Amino acid sequence: MGVRIVHDHPNEVASDRDYVRVQACTDPDDDTVTLVTIQRVTEKVKATEPSESTAKVKTLVQGQRMSPDSAVGFAKRYAERKHIPVVYAEVENSTGM
Repeated sequence: MGVRIVHDHPNEVASDRDYVRVQACTDPDDDTVTLVTIQRVTEKVKATEPSESTAKVKTLVQGQRMSPDSAVGFAKRYAERKHIPVVYAEVENSTGM
């Protein structure tokens, strides 16, 4: 199964019901360090009310020092193992990444 990696496209998140989200940002105390959070998001649509849905968020990694490339690689391997079709990568670009 191929996993699709999508960079900075929050509009597409609504169309996927199961995805991994990677958020990378610069440490506020040290701009040479990148902190990463990786979450699995599963959205369930209610059978009785199809217009309503609830999202379950499971944090896999929170606030860890990691390069954005390493984080996306980790998320991609996790998604492949769990049969999740897409990884959304949100990388803050303040350090030129």
